[in-house]
Order: sequence, then C-alpha cells, then structure tokens
Amino acid sequence: VQLQASGGGLVQTGGSLRLSCAASGGDFNSWTLAWFRQAPGKEREFVAASYFTGSDNYAESVKGRFTISRDNTKSTLYLQMNSLKPEDTAVYYCAARRNLLFMAFIPRQYDYWGQGTQVTVSS
Repeated sequence: VQLQASGGGLVQTGGSLRLSCAASGGDFNSWTLAWFRQAPGKEREFVAASYFTGSDNYAESVKGRFTISRDNTKSTLYLQMNSLKPEDTAVYYCAARRNLLFMAFIPRQYDYWGQGTQVTVSS
C-alpha cells in the first residue's frame, strides 16, 4: 500500500488549498482515512477523518473551514481547506487504517501514511 499526498503550498491568510492523497494497493473503499498535521516542534495532530459509512469527524480548530472527502472510484482522499490561518501552517499527512474505527484520532491507530505535504499560510 502506498499513499501519495500532494497539493500543499504557500497561501495568504484567508486563502484556500485542496490537498489530495492518492492510494494504491489494498481495499480503499473499506478504509478509515484521515488527515493529520505537524507543525515544527509540535506533535502530530488530528485534522479530519472519513469513514466508509459516509460519516466524518473534524478537529474543533478546523470545523467549518475544512472539508474531508473521498472518491472511492479514484482511490483518492481530499482535504478542502478554506479560510486558512497562519496557525494552519504545518506538514499535512494522509493516513489509512485497514478497517473501520470511529473516532480514530490518534496516529498509532493508522496503518499507512503518506509522505506529507507542506502547507504554509502567510499573515
């Protein structure tokens, strides 16, 4: 299984970015999928999760601004990020878990990881 994240970049405060995570191998349709982020000097933190049931979860800090979605036909996970703030600056990682686990907010609950994509929000 491989996860390839892309779409990061430099954006001004209030701007938008869309991250993508293309998966290969495994049964994408049944996976629990998530985005995490890690800022310099900080621990990796949960951003959003998508479950094959159609439900999702968000961290309070991004609720209402970020939207997680998945395209099972393309084995691709997305994160639409709007109204970006400087505190959103981090390396963003996509992650996958082979089976369903609701409220999977901890990195060790995931089996596979993408390589990360840098998001920088300037003030």
